[in-house]
Amino acid sequence: MEFLQVLLLLLFFVKHSECVRCFARFDITSGEGDEELGEVDEDTCCQNTEYSFLKTDGLFQSCGHPSWSPWSSWSQCNVRCGDGVRQRTRTCFGIGQPDCVDADNDQQVEPCTSICCDAEGWGLWSSWSLCSVTCGEGGVRKRTRVCSTPECPLVCMGPSEETEDCPPRACPVHGGWSSWSSWSQCSGPCINDQHGDVITPTKVRYHFCSNPAPSNHTVPPGNGCPGDDLQVADCSDLNNCPVDGSWGAWSPFGPCSVSCGVGLQLSIRTCDQPTPKYGGQFCEGSTTRTNVCSSPCPVDGFWAGWSRWSECSSTCIPQGQAATRSRLRSCSNPAPSSQPPGQPCQGHNRQTEVCTQLPHCPVDGSWGPWSPFTSCSVTCGVGLQVSVRKCDGPAPDHGGQPCPGEERQTKVCPTKVHCPVNGEWSEWSSWSQCTYPTGDKIIKCKHLGGSQFQERQCLHRAHGGAICEDNQLTNIRVCYDVNNCELRGTWDNWTRWSYCDPPCGATSSRTRKRICKPDYSKYRATIGRRKEKATFFGTPVVTCGRLPDGEESQSQPCVNAPPCPS
Repeated sequence: MEFLQVLLLLLFFVKHSECVRCFARFDITSGEGDEELGEVDEDTCCQNTEYSFLKTDGLFQSCGHPSWSPWSSWSQCNVRCGDGVRQRTRTCFGIGQPDCVDADNDQQVEPCTSICCDAEGWGLWSSWSLCSVTCGEGGVRKRTRVCSTPECPLVCMGPSEETEDCPPRACPVHGGWSSWSSWSQCSGPCINDQHGDVITPTKVRYHFCSNPAPSNHTVPPGNGCPGDDLQVADCSDLNNCPVDGSWGAWSPFGPCSVSCGVGLQLSIRTCDQPTPKYGGQFCEGSTTRTNVCSSPCPVDGFWAGWSRWSECSSTCIPQGQAATRSRLRSCSNPAPSSQPPGQPCQGHNRQTEVCTQLPHCPVDGSWGPWSPFTSCSVTCGVGLQVSVRKCDGPAPDHGGQPCPGEERQTKVCPTKVHCPVNGEWSEWSSWSQCTYPTGDKIIKCKHLGGSQFQERQCLHRAHGGAICEDNQLTNIRVCYDVNNCELRGTWDNWTRWSYCDPPCGATSSRTRKRICKPDYSKYRATIGRRKEKATFFGTPVVTCGRLPDGEESQSQPCVNAPPCPS
């Protein structure tokens, strides 16, 4: 039982590293991450100090060591007219916040004077734009206005653009054809070519602009259906009209020399005025004047006319195939006799050709297979593995749709190896006391030169990272120790105005002081054989006498400073 209690306590105190969205870059100016890698736990993401992750509050957290962002630009003056203040800020990013140097110095405020007292502000609103949709619902229109004095933004409060919903308006309904009706009966029973001109009967079919009918109550009204509402076609698959024969003149008598049918021994006449065709009636009566040799003759088949070409097998040319159309004819003009058997028609009863005038069918793209995932993009920290596919199975062609979806997929690959962390120099330490190089000689307030040093450290280096560049751990300079030494001086210029302190509230103010410049003329400007330039170390007690105007310092209130947060 005691073991279980200890185990529960250990589990309670173990730090839980939650899954976060990890990014391969961090912009310290904008405070945002870039190049998202995916979701990993926080510790794994920060195995590379260049990375960042998104916190639950929607802000980015840098994995690097604490560093200040650059100062923002100064804000506009916070009043429209007269005295006010403006401010700028910076943010400390990194693991270990708020460990940036001078951690409380994240805001600066200074006075400003606005000259926008007579600024006119916004101009008039423009006319409303056209609606974003021509009909239906869900459209919006907008109007804009321009600030006449853009350098004075406080006089132009509010939006520069307004939008509103458009009144709904019915969309025009464009007409669509109904399906074709069945073909009508042919206008005649057969094709007539008796008088030189071929007269082919026709047939018609209709369709109606009713699927749907075009609207006439909308603005604009709906378009009518394109094209004609009827189609006329030749009945080319009909037989030719029969032509009845008529006798010509009798020939002189002669012998009969036919092997079948009616043979004439003496005189013949020919049924050729006209000759019977297409099943028409043969001339009535005998072709001879005497003995008739009567035996039936075989009737050979003859083709009727070709039918009209059929519709193409498709409305466009499929990829890798051909669209075709065909026409038919029948061996019925006349049909071959069965007894005695006549010769069948020679050739084919069907004719097929390729429809070359059609457009190619659109070919929608289809994805090929995914490639294998690449190796991990990094050797430390967290990287990505990438798999790609191509839209080539087939590729879209002739206006076909591109492949839907992504051509690239990734997955996170934690290496479980911490990236090297390069060393970074600390700030230089304060200068040490200025002392004589050897022995215990006292040089304070004397014209004897000494030396002093300051140090820095190479921080944060870990996991085999590079040491700090330059290798300079110590800085040495020559100096005079003038701390608390009584010196005469002369009044100089004013210091720069300080920033407003505190940066908020009614008591905010700024100050400046008159500089009492010490007289170091009795000291040599250089020290030692190498004649190094001397530095005066410490704060002397300087007497400059009385000022003519009596002011050693000045203070100004920071008018209209923002209220302090409660």
